[in-house]
Amino acid sequence: MADDGPPLVLSLTPLNPEFRADPYAMLNKLRTEHPVMRDDMAGVFFISKHEDVRAIVTDLTLWRGAEHAEEAAVLTRRGLDEPIDPIKGPPRQSILTMDNPDHARVRGPLAQALYKRVAKFRPEVERIVEETLDRIGDRKAFDLMADFALPIPIDVIAAILGVEHGMLAEFRTWSEGIIQTLNPVRNDEQTAEMTRCSEALSLYMNALMQERRAVPQDDLFTDMVTLQAEGAQIDDVDLIINLSALLVGGNLTTTDLIGNGVRLFMLNPGELDKLKADPSLIGAAVEEILRFDPPVDITGRIASRDMEVRGCPIRNSQSMLVSLRAANRDPDVFEDPDRFNITRKKAPHVAFGGGAHICIGAPLARLEAQIALTKLFERFPDMRLADPDSPGEWRLLPFFRGLEQLPVVV
Repeated sequence: MADDGPPLVLSLTPLNPEFRADPYAMLNKLRTEHPVMRDDMAGVFFISKHEDVRAIVTDLTLWRGAEHAEEAAVLTRRGLDEPIDPIKGPPRQSILTMDNPDHARVRGPLAQALYKRVAKFRPEVERIVEETLDRIGDRKAFDLMADFALPIPIDVIAAILGVEHGMLAEFRTWSEGIIQTLNPVRNDEQTAEMTRCSEALSLYMNALMQERRAVPQDDLFTDMVTLQAEGAQIDDVDLIINLSALLVGGNLTTTDLIGNGVRLFMLNPGELDKLKADPSLIGAAVEEILRFDPPVDITGRIASRDMEVRGCPIRNSQSMLVSLRAANRDPDVFEDPDRFNITRKKAPHVAFGGGAHICIGAPLARLEAQIALTKLFERFPDMRLADPDSPGEWRLLPFFRGLEQLPVVV
């Protein structure tokens, strides 16, 4: 980071090699010197102290919808100026960017159904993890990301939704393609693949909904069409958009949670020894992974009134990006914050955001990571990094942190 002033927001993404190699060196300096930073080029305030981040994400009066942001908030408003389809009308939003009353109308039934299903899904997650490990078999070396961390979340959400086993390969392809919806700097080729996969997934989901209305099954699609029939004010477009968002966000971030966690344990063998000695620490271990190296960098809010953060005036309709990653290493909250410690006594991290918009998939992500890590280290107790000195090959997707590859040997 330059010494003559704060950085631009886009330099605080993996597109910047310095940040990609070590985001925490830049974020720690920023949090100390510029805890509330204005980036006029992006049109946002970037906020990095834990106290401020938690206060903002739990403030139910702030907005999420980009349409509320001032014209200068170009990063927040990206996409709003795209041409409106004359047949479909303005694009519909997912609960990620909805405000009330629509947010409560859609999230309520979806959360009700999803949480009930997750609560009884442990045996199915265990089955999927075991099958994934069986496919790795007795290989002495493999890519932890491609062979383990990537397929598990996709197969789990497919099973929850009710995707037929014969469709899994296509479902995985669609899931990977539409991840580009999260990339604000995608190129034309990535956009084309995203569009193709989004349309194919939407057609498949629409057909699946019609099938479940005719012949109910034990899956989330059946749960949702049942709630519709019982009077839930959520239509088919809402369902397709939000179940697609659940698929994309959940798969990407849970893959990275597992991959980042394995890498942390490989780099900190003493912590892995603690877990092996006391497997009941797995819950605390996943929370420490989420704090120490979370999958998601930021979330955002829009000021619904004139306000101040740490004495800095923020006007009505100005946009705020809050750094979940910087907040999770704040020394005012966490003792020795740059040490990975799975027996940390207090870990009030903000990796899942907070408030009404706290990550709807958090319970499922925690369940998957706990089971995946436990069974992986049981199956391969002597696993180690193929190249312990490698800094890691990190993806370039802005505002997310995850590995392209993680070669391991067993």
